[in-house]
Amino acid sequence: MELILRIIEKIKEKGYLLADGATGTNLFDMGLESGYPPELWNLEYPDRVKLNHERFLQAGSDILLTNSFGANEFRLSLHGDEDRVDEINFEAAEIAKKSTKNSKKEAFIAGSIGPTGEIIEPLGDLSKDKAEKAFLRQSLALKAGGVDFLWIETMSSEEEMEAALLGAQRTNLPIVCSYSFDTHGRSMMGLEPAKLTDLTANFAPSVFGYGANCGIGASELIGSLICFKSYKSDQDMILIAKANCGIPEFKEDKITYNGTPEMMAKYARYAIDLGASIIGGCCGTTHLHIKAMSESLKNYKPSPQTIDVDKIISDLGLMTEGNKNMINNYINPESSKVAIKRRRKRRRTL
Repeated sequence: MELILRIIEKIKEKGYLLADGATGTNLFDMGLESGYPPELWNLEYPDRVKLNHERFLQAGSDILLTNSFGANEFRLSLHGDEDRVDEINFEAAEIAKKSTKNSKKEAFIAGSIGPTGEIIEPLGDLSKDKAEKAFLRQSLALKAGGVDFLWIETMSSEEEMEAALLGAQRTNLPIVCSYSFDTHGRSMMGLEPAKLTDLTANFAPSVFGYGANCGIGASELIGSLICFKSYKSDQDMILIAKANCGIPEFKEDKITYNGTPEMMAKYARYAIDLGASIIGGCCGTTHLHIKAMSESLKNYKPSPQTIDVDKIISDLGLMTEGNKNMINNYINPESSKVAIKRRRKRRRTL
């Protein structure tokens, strides 16, 4: 696809592409109330949403994610707005596009698609078919609004990720996707990085990149990235890192994140050293953090090094023992379950 080739060319020129930071965190600072859907601001306060995009562009972002993370019919139904899916997603894409009008550099618009908030059969009540149709509807509205590609993010279930990929694929737009890995290096539904790697292989070339976003901090996400890099078999796939800005803390009845711009700058360098081509921030990440990341990566020469988990923890924060063990299994695969999976895959292709 032409757009994928353009993105890859941009990555070759610059060495990476810098995504943006948080949507909710920054809109809260603009007056969004806790519990209120940020996606409705596309209709109510489009200028504020646009300003958030513009700040990230000015800070150095090459990719903007639309304000549409929860704009599927299931999430919107919690507020009685399930009939406004098309309008909300279309406007999300339009606002992001408008924010680039005065920018001197080329910026890509990614249509953000988050989980439904439901659990898919057989563990839950939502059928995979209904989920796929909901994701298709959202994807088509984002396409109509003019996004360059779709970004399926913060998924934890293989069934839901597959439903989202099936729906998104029907738009013929390029796709990237990311799981959210929580404690012990696994998603909330117990999935490890290898699962996403294997799943995306079934959707190439529509899917051209995958990785991790959100989770519980930059250190944990770098752990997941180590696993992706160790397991990665398709060298044409782009690796993605979009970490939370440290760990959330309650201060004065408000959630804040303890990650400083300096810490996120170090995280960005770890990410690029580990082969990530698209790097950004998730919850808690402001334009100040993105600016620090941009300046840190400018003229930086990636230097693949021996994995030093203790140094990662010292620079980026705590990491669970489960994630440390996961990393060890991936970088020393001959005695691990990862090795068994690889051998099975090789046998199936012979």
